[in-house]
Amino acid sequence: MRAIVQTEYGVPDVLELRDVEKPAIGDDEVLVRVHAASINPYDWHSIRGVPYFLRLATGLRRPKNPIPAIDLAGRVEAVGEGVTRLRPEDEVFGLAKGALAEYACAAVDRLLPKPSALTFEQAAAVPLAGLTALQALRDTGQVEAGQKVLIVGASGGVGTFAVQIAKSFGAQVTGVCSSKNVDLVRSIGADSVIDYTREDFTRSRRRFDLIVDMVGTQSLSACRRAMTPQGTYVVVGAPTGRWVRGPDRFLKAQALSRFVSQRLVPFMTRGGLEDLSALKDLLEAGEVTPVLDRTYRLDQAAEAVRYLEGGHVAGKVVLTVSGAE
Repeated sequence: MRAIVQTEYGVPDVLELRDVEKPAIGDDEVLVRVHAASINPYDWHSIRGVPYFLRLATGLRRPKNPIPAIDLAGRVEAVGEGVTRLRPEDEVFGLAKGALAEYACAAVDRLLPKPSALTFEQAAAVPLAGLTALQALRDTGQVEAGQKVLIVGASGGVGTFAVQIAKSFGAQVTGVCSSKNVDLVRSIGADSVIDYTREDFTRSRRRFDLIVDMVGTQSLSACRRAMTPQGTYVVVGAPTGRWVRGPDRFLKAQALSRFVSQRLVPFMTRGGLEDLSALKDLLEAGEVTPVLDRTYRLDQAAEAVRYLEGGHVAGKVVLTVSGAE
């Protein structure tokens, strides 16, 4: 099969299209014929191996898993002996090892039948970004109907899901984005939009019950000014350096939260079939629709990662896997 392979950390050009063997599956695993895969900021951090602490999980000197990405959609090719919920030819979406390949191996509890109304490209855009938005709002942020919610980075991969999911909970949603994406953020349901090139949300008179921040460029003290006295600030994204700038922001939020009335909460995404199923329900009800920025071929993976690294993606970046049709 063809796959994108990475044998060392570095710039996107370390990604190579190669012929490799199909992955073998265990008793509780599924082999998926990949039709589309999406990439996330986590993927380009893993490709570069920065911040360095990530290498504790991905491999100290070189990647443990040479095929990047985990988001995919496709058709079941084969199932392990212990799998009864899925069958060959079922259309599925979810999380898998090495999604940038014609075939990928996934645990059965990380896949669900694809919503029939979605294309493979749309479905592949959902898993990690959708789970992040759902869990940040519902579990960590404890969003409630009628609350005033601010989504910082509302036009990004996670942000576009967060705007729509917050609306599905009955919140009054304000999105923060650049001038070129104001109309997009309004179109997916935001009640109001702040253009950060013209207005600093931390210096306005508006106060929010919940802020979910995918960008992390404003200081914690500045963000607190934009919150109600009992408000919650969820740290999803943060600027990253070679070492620990992102985790450092998470730790500061956790420490400061002990001394103020506001909740300043770090966040990490979890996998899980139950939450993926909740996302599927929202997708099938039409309350959430994936936003796609650009679509690339598998052999354009390096170009796709470079575009994602630029930081101005509106929605998700997806790769179609030619040869898997």
